[in-house]
Amino acid sequence: MSPWRRREPLHRRLAREAGVDLDRPREPQGPLSWAETGVHGVPRAREWDAVVVAEAPEARGDEARFLVLGDGRVVVESGLDVEALAAAAKSALEPPFRAEARRRTETQWVVGLRRTQLVELPQPIAREELTLTSHDGFRELLVDGEPSLASVPELEALGEAKAESYSVSARRVAGSLWEVRVAAL
Repeated sequence: MSPWRRREPLHRRLAREAGVDLDRPREPQGPLSWAETGVHGVPRAREWDAVVVAEAPEARGDEARFLVLGDGRVVVESGLDVEALAAAAKSALEPPFRAEARRRTETQWVVGLRRTQLVELPQPIAREELTLTSHDGFRELLVDGEPSLASVPELEALGEAKAESYSVSARRVAGSLWEVRVAAL
């Protein structure tokens, strides 16, 4: 045997010196141990506020996306003939909400519904997306991804109502109506 060759592998020697038995199976430890997550792991966050199955023989295509406004009007983003899908969705969740529908059979659709917040911005804005961020006294407004010196008091009020540091994202729905998401930072 070579004088440079160890008789015991280094990892085994270090484990032995630390009092660790490498031949014994061990339970996982740490924040994601078996006791907390079980066999399937950490569950995903809930994606839908409600799910409904709808019969819509007249609907064409295989997918549809639409928004149901507070007054019941429907704004279609993709898909055709979504009236029956929207009617079924309105029976499951109070508007306003965003809906995504997928065909399951010739006439049957499944529709996922997610609540949304809408706001009317009275000032004319000729763009489609706004992002307002306020953190430690610094305020930044992006209009379609470009920095702007403009002010949108309605979005500022929404953010300030949520937290001292916040982010507000707004996307035009129709005319002066915008869909907003507010998050505390």
